[in-house]
Amino acid sequence: MAISTGDKLPDATLVCLGDGGPEQVALADTIKGRKVVIFAVPGAFTPTCHSAHVPSFVRTKGDFDAKGVDEIICVSVNDPFVMKAWGEATGATAAGITMLADADSSFTKAIGMDFDAPPAGLIARSKRYAMLVEDGVVTQFLPEESPGTCEVSAGESLLAKL
Repeated sequence: MAISTGDKLPDATLVCLGDGGPEQVALADTIKGRKVVIFAVPGAFTPTCHSAHVPSFVRTKGDFDAKGVDEIICVSVNDPFVMKAWGEATGATAAGITMLADADSSFTKAIGMDFDAPPAGLIARSKRYAMLVEDGVVTQFLPEESPGTCEVSAGESLLAKL
């Protein structure tokens, strides 16, 4: 069953690429006592993710900051090396968006947002969504019906809900 508004996020460990290599990020510690946007994409460098979803949060980062959002996190079932390169290629890193890898898709599976699309080479990937999390509880949850669209889960759509 997919996570929904009012649910507490499960404990999860994601990975980012730091100066010394891959670093574990305890999601519970990252979101505790904070207002955080988490958005997820089916894959780094994939068409809709690269040209629409990440850019929507780059465009709206300042507006989220003005609304009291402490951090915006992009999650994808990729490795941290890819996520770092993708953050640099899209301008997400320069905009201050945190790029986290869910390398084994354990977080994605735990919140019921995993899917497979073998013809596209996407196995155990994340469905596209955006959520606002306040002190570990989902207060807004905007999942897309199709992984190839970015309307409901775009930065502007979530921003309009705040």
